[in-house]
Amino acid sequence: MKLPGQDAIARQADEHLVTHRVKLPRKLVEHPIRQVGKRLSLALVVLLATALIVYADQDGYNDNSDGSVDLLDAFYYATVTLSTTGYGDITPVSDSARLTNIFVITPLRVLFLIILVGTTLEALTERTREEWRLNRWRSTLRDHTVVVGFGTKGRSAISTVCATGLRKEQVVVVDPSGKAIDAATAHGFAGVVGDATRSDVLNRAEVYRAKQIIIATQRDDTAVLVTLTARQLNRSAKIVVAVREEENAPLLKQSGADAVITSASAAGRLLGLSVLSPAAGMVMEDLISQGSGLDLVERPVIKAEVGKSPRETDDLVVSVLRGHRVLGYDDPAVGALELTDRLITIVRATPGTQVAPDARPLPRD
Repeated sequence: MKLPGQDAIARQADEHLVTHRVKLPRKLVEHPIRQVGKRLSLALVVLLATALIVYADQDGYNDNSDGSVDLLDAFYYATVTLSTTGYGDITPVSDSARLTNIFVITPLRVLFLIILVGTTLEALTERTREEWRLNRWRSTLRDHTVVVGFGTKGRSAISTVCATGLRKEQVVVVDPSGKAIDAATAHGFAGVVGDATRSDVLNRAEVYRAKQIIIATQRDDTAVLVTLTARQLNRSAKIVVAVREEENAPLLKQSGADAVITSASAAGRLLGLSVLSPAAGMVMEDLISQGSGLDLVERPVIKAEVGKSPRETDDLVVSVLRGHRVLGYDDPAVGALELTDRLITIVRATPGTQVAPDARPLPRD
């Protein structure tokens, strides 16, 4: 099997060094340094307010060392009081000072402690919330789409399947790069950081419950291993794989892939077609681009079309899917259309609208 060059190997050298974890989409939060700065500022404000309150009523306090309370003593008392240390060397003796401690300084002490331990409490709360989200996500995830690789091919594949009305919550991205998963979650997709050739990583993506699996890795040998692992975990899912070299396509099909897209050959054919006929190349590029110009769509035969030939339909029919056979529009075996047939047609794309759920855009190279 032909492998890419050393540059591709270097780019993927850290695949096995990544600890796999699940990341769910989340809203943007404030930078941690800014959060800590705000908490420290608020704590200093509480400390300053407490010291000034004590100093304003300094005659109501007694210092065991010299009997009087100055500004330094006020800050010292505020510090040991708010931190609940309480050495007892400075004590409130007047009624007003004691009432101030009950109704003012005690609430300030509680607020000070909340500020100090707020970061820890927030971290614990966030961890609990994240665990709850993960458990809920796993329990509700069914018939979803797993996309292995969030590169150019993976992102294009996701855009295509989402054009059919598939919700973002039904897409799970697996990639060994943490930055790629961060980009995926920023777009609203759940992500799993890790090497997809490992079954435990695919299990975290709930691949055994997936309806379809798209494999768009950078290397063909990785694609083979991912396909073997995914097919072992899920016997019924539809697996579509992208490879660079056409000679590796038969191996992918033997590994369990339902469809194999050869990206290098497809790009080469498009280049050759554009040289021979620039206009034909533009049409092919238009068909490949999803959501604009012309689109390839698979749809069911409607009752009004039953008994007609493909050329008698309103749409431009390219092929007829009958059972597991794909027949050309001019194939004599097609004859009259049947209700169980599906048509592959060329339609005018309407930007900003979604394809009907029963009409599926065909995979792009």
